[in-house]
Amino acid sequence: MISAHYDIVIIGGGPVGMALSLALQDTGISSLLLEARGLPEKDEDPRPLALSYGSHLILHRLGVWNRLVKKTPITTIHISNRGSLGQTILTPQDAGVPTLGFVVNYHDLFRSMHQRLTTSTSGYIAGAIVTGLDTAENSGTVYFNYQNEEQKVTAKLIVLADGGKLAQQLPDVAYQSHDYHQFAVVGNVKAEKKQSGVAYERFTADGPVALLPNEEDFALVWTVSPEAVHEITALNEAEFLLRLHRHFGDRLGKFMHAGKRSAFPLTLKYAMNVTAQRVALIGNAAQTLHPVAGQGFNLGLRDAYELAQEAIATQNTLRGIGAPAMLSNYRQKRQIDSGGGRLFTDSLIKLFSNDNPLLKHACGIGLITLNCTPPLKRFVARRMIFGARG
Repeated sequence: MISAHYDIVIIGGGPVGMALSLALQDTGISSLLLEARGLPEKDEDPRPLALSYGSHLILHRLGVWNRLVKKTPITTIHISNRGSLGQTILTPQDAGVPTLGFVVNYHDLFRSMHQRLTTSTSGYIAGAIVTGLDTAENSGTVYFNYQNEEQKVTAKLIVLADGGKLAQQLPDVAYQSHDYHQFAVVGNVKAEKKQSGVAYERFTADGPVALLPNEEDFALVWTVSPEAVHEITALNEAEFLLRLHRHFGDRLGKFMHAGKRSAFPLTLKYAMNVTAQRVALIGNAAQTLHPVAGQGFNLGLRDAYELAQEAIATQNTLRGIGAPAMLSNYRQKRQIDSGGGRLFTDSLIKLFSNDNPLLKHACGIGLITLNCTPPLKRFVARRMIFGARG
């Protein structure tokens, strides 16, 4: 049994957990990141990630941005509603930023952050299976298995970035959840018409279909019903492309090629309280959102960055890292941003994913109004990009 003490122990080495670890580097705060897996295989996760311009700034500060192999700028977002005449077009000028965001591949981001982390002085253990945790008034203890040996570490603050598995075992953490009864089919597709930098968000009765610019091609996030997901993922390439074309429309012409596809269920799940005794939740451990408007990962990245700033600000104060006052301050700062992102995405799905003619008409009028009202456009665009502080 090996024992050690840190200021912060982070459980979960996905991009959000790694972002927190990198943000704490060279701050005088000792940290340890525990990750159950190693580096994923290259083709293990084809998910596209839509990074806001605000997330790009965070990744740049963390020394990750320039390591990314491929990052496609989003210069225009085209929003439409199938069966309705209304549409909205967002540009960088609407939000007062150089570009609205970027599209990157999940694996590329994971690999780049992993490289940055393993060449830094931050503590990092891959292959560490956390088996339990305890908290007391002044510290917390994490138990984990590493190379078939049971080990433990203690910390002033334990951060859960593991998706929420461990958080559900804590008596002070309760979750609310809602099953959207939808699945997201993701992959990369080529279209007949080449467009650089244009992202499409098209709402349908079954849910939104997003086409995100991936150089000259597109990363697809197609929301489908549980009844259709197995049928759609089982289609051969030609049938899949024809089905997508019928669903999306003729704006990009025919779809010419589809890469590897995968699907996952969509739910809304969020912690009623993102802090507990000596514990903080970030990323999917704090909230899991519908992928509409691409808010989930950007919100988690802001969780990590703001928690790091709070820890840095309190490390030499009387309240200290992990103390109730520090956690209360962090919780209050994240409440508006997290709640706003949750309300925004949930409302979009509930309003636009339906066949009600009157509601579809109202949504169309709403898109037209948004497109014709520059101050409202700026308000919406900046909060999509920067969160509540937009």
